[in-house]
Amino acid sequence: MSFVVIYLLFISVTSFAVFGTDKFLAKNSRARISEATLLVTTFFGGTIGSVLAMFIFNHKIAKRSFLMKFFIVVSVQLLLIYLFYRYGIK
Repeated sequence: MSFVVIYLLFISVTSFAVFGTDKFLAKNSRARISEATLLVTTFFGGTIGSVLAMFIFNHKIAKRSFLMKFFIVVSVQLLLIYLFYRYGIK
């Protein structure tokens, strides 16, 4: 497997775990993981893990303010991917 595939698998699993941990903490009235941390793991490649966790754990899917930030992060990712493939790195 290439480095990129391994990295994306690792960050997706990490993001999934971070969202799952935050849901566990929320259900048990304990200190939470910040939304910024959730969004950072998403931004750095954990989008698939984040989306899966949001639906599997039913976490953050009803909070509009978070969803707006989440969709902005995903939109920026898609724009960066487009620019990378369109213009490459020189």
